[in-house]
Amino acid sequence: MRRTFFICILLFVFQSSKAQGLLARAEDDPNYFPVPSNNIVAIIGAFETEVELLKNKIENKQEQIIEGIHFYTGTLNGKQIVLTRAGIGKVNAAISTTLLLEHFHPKDILFSGIAGAMNPALHAGDIVVAKQLAYHDYGRLSADSLEKWGTLNPYNFNRNPIYFPCDSVLIATAQVAAHKTNLKNINEKTPKIFFGTIVTGDVFLADSKKNKAIREAYHADATEMEGAAVAQVCYQQRVPFLIIRSLSDSADDSATLDFVKYGKMAAENSAALVLSILLLMK
Repeated sequence: MRRTFFICILLFVFQSSKAQGLLARAEDDPNYFPVPSNNIVAIIGAFETEVELLKNKIENKQEQIIEGIHFYTGTLNGKQIVLTRAGIGKVNAAISTTLLLEHFHPKDILFSGIAGAMNPALHAGDIVVAKQLAYHDYGRLSADSLEKWGTLNPYNFNRNPIYFPCDSVLIATAQVAAHKTNLKNINEKTPKIFFGTIVTGDVFLADSKKNKAIREAYHADATEMEGAAVAQVCYQQRVPFLIIRSLSDSADDSATLDFVKYGKMAAENSAALVLSILLLMK
């Protein structure tokens, strides 16, 4: 009996050491993470309107279908790129981002799309470039509030930050590109490019009261349905990323109608900034 117990203890210690070794490898071994290409930039949009303008400008375009998802490779503004339409929502965004990293090993990831405004100073056609992103629907929900939690990183079982920071070099590049980008006016207003906080959730927000509550809780400037999921995958895999969103609505009681009215023009403004960023990237 004692011998059996001793053997069980040894097996437990061995398995624990093995598990710790795997975690150490995940956290410290650079070979565990995707090896970035020297020249490929990945671009993601959620649906066709968000990627259409960029896809039509790709030179030497080749299409690959991986796990049912379409990927387009070629040259865009002098850069080797891979473009995909991820699908709407956090899970679709995470799946497509993971496939991009696994099969194409991009050096940077850009997300281009539309969003709802939360900052009352912003309007349809304006652009929010994320400095950081958070989930607005992840945490502990009580009768009174949602307690913000960081997601768990499976590589070390530590909590991720609540706000995922975008890459500082890509942000700086976008700041320069902002002065070189011509955007379409909506309602005769000249669009502005703002750098701030974007929040993500699996809802199309169309309620003024909930908009205000989320903005106050997260100090958010815009809300959408994919960005933080892309950010989490990139953060955990140590791949630089930047999320760019042009505003189609104000995520309020009129959001559904405004989305239909301004969505395409907003998507084109976001794509225009992405094209300017590509020209400046090294």
